[in-house]
Amino acid sequence: MTPSLAADPRGWLRYPPLRLACALAVAALTLVPLGYVAVEIAATGGDLGDLLWRPRVGELLRHTVLLVAFGTTACMVLGTVAALLVERTDLPGRPLWTGLMAAPLAVPAYVNSFGWYSLSPSFGGLGPAVLVTTLSYYPLVYLPVAAALRGADPTLAEVSRSLGRGRWATFARVELPLLRPAVLGGGLLVGLHLLAEFGALQNLRYDTFTTAIYDQYQSTFDGSGATALAGVLVLLCLVLLGGDLWLTGRTRYARTGAGASRRAPRHRLGRAAPLAAVGLAALAAAAVGLPLGCISYWLATSRSSAFPAGDLLGAATGTATLALLGAAVTTVLALPVAWLAERRRGALTRLVERSTYIGNSLPGIVVALALVTVAIRYTPGLYQTTVMLLAAYAVLFMPRATVSLRSTLSQTPPALDDVARSLGVGPAGVLARVTVPLMARGIGAGAALVFLAVTTELTATLLLAPIGTRTLATEFWSESTAVQYGAAAPYALLMIAISAPAAFLLTRRSRHSEGGQ
Repeated sequence: MTPSLAADPRGWLRYPPLRLACALAVAALTLVPLGYVAVEIAATGGDLGDLLWRPRVGELLRHTVLLVAFGTTACMVLGTVAALLVERTDLPGRPLWTGLMAAPLAVPAYVNSFGWYSLSPSFGGLGPAVLVTTLSYYPLVYLPVAAALRGADPTLAEVSRSLGRGRWATFARVELPLLRPAVLGGGLLVGLHLLAEFGALQNLRYDTFTTAIYDQYQSTFDGSGATALAGVLVLLCLVLLGGDLWLTGRTRYARTGAGASRRAPRHRLGRAAPLAAVGLAALAAAAVGLPLGCISYWLATSRSSAFPAGDLLGAATGTATLALLGAAVTTVLALPVAWLAERRRGALTRLVERSTYIGNSLPGIVVALALVTVAIRYTPGLYQTTVMLLAAYAVLFMPRATVSLRSTLSQTPPALDDVARSLGVGPAGVLARVTVPLMARGIGAGAALVFLAVTTELTATLLLAPIGTRTLATEFWSESTAVQYGAAAPYALLMIAISAPAAFLLTRRSRHSEGGQ
């Protein structure tokens, strides 16, 4: 008979060798940029103190911490409230609202920031930076929270109500704790993105460590100052990871039984329904409508407006191909990491999982330079190949897939794996026939999130793409930096058009489940 995890909680079954080896290999890949930064810092020797002990570094630290603190908090609040309104109330048009709430991920933050900046040249500083980044990244919280709400067992809340607790007490003591992994996971993603954000902040004239790193690399051949600043970003990333680990704790959120195959009852909004609809519509207009209006203005008024069909088709094809490959590779690589982190909790798996987040906190230029350095020294055949570019995407966007996978896996009963093993099914069979089907929603959401990120990624693509590779993001950057906004506008529109299906894919499963009820 196959041994049970319950009977041997710390035996060989605790860390399945193959899955552990795969997870360690993924972690090693994502730690390449950290190793690059560490080696470069070590090479600076005694100059490190002089590079960091400056008033400018203190100012950058203050700016970065304020942006991460305010931006992450705003995204967590906004994303959670929007998910509750869409998934837990009788607000009409739920599929439409779900698509609109996810749509900002299709609009690059640098396009969003330019749209707001074009309203007034004085639009800049901390407040505008928090506003623009919140509008761009709150879906990173909304999507996992909405998925958690759709998969939650309504029986728990019903039992709480039957014991005499009111609606708000039940929400605070039963339902909200179940959302904690999704809220904190989304907030962690937002915080890491804000640490690495460049384009939007550059447009809004708000200096952080990332903008300073780019300036350093562009202004001097010696990158020691930029590498030192990247080291501070790594430390800030470790603080975020430690805080998330402390807040998440060791509590498990999966039910042990099959649960109820039905949705939680929706709360009636009554007279508040129009107000909720107006609020969500205003949010969508600010996050998506304004950038689209700005692009339309470029097309209508700029003398450089042009629609080169061949160039647009080539860039769109290259973008879609890389996005599909990047989403598939990153999601597959994230699967063993997420499974071990949720099913075999321990110091080792926590270390492995958290190490995959570090690359996401570094600017794309640092990740690209790290991979270029390693490739030239050890694997020159991979330099300027699609394989290396996909590796960069995996390093940069692994957390998007991992958070989605863990959020779904946390609500999947671990006892089902034991049952399958006790019936004689091998580890590969359990993964293919039990784990993956139960994680389908998280796999789809993670892949869609990575697809959206790759579609709008710029810096790593510029440095690592094979010669002749053209994407919508690189073409938009080339035209916009030449102040040819009319010529850049069609590429921005195509980026949004290609990203839109991925955003709607995130809602497809919920619409189908509703239709079957």
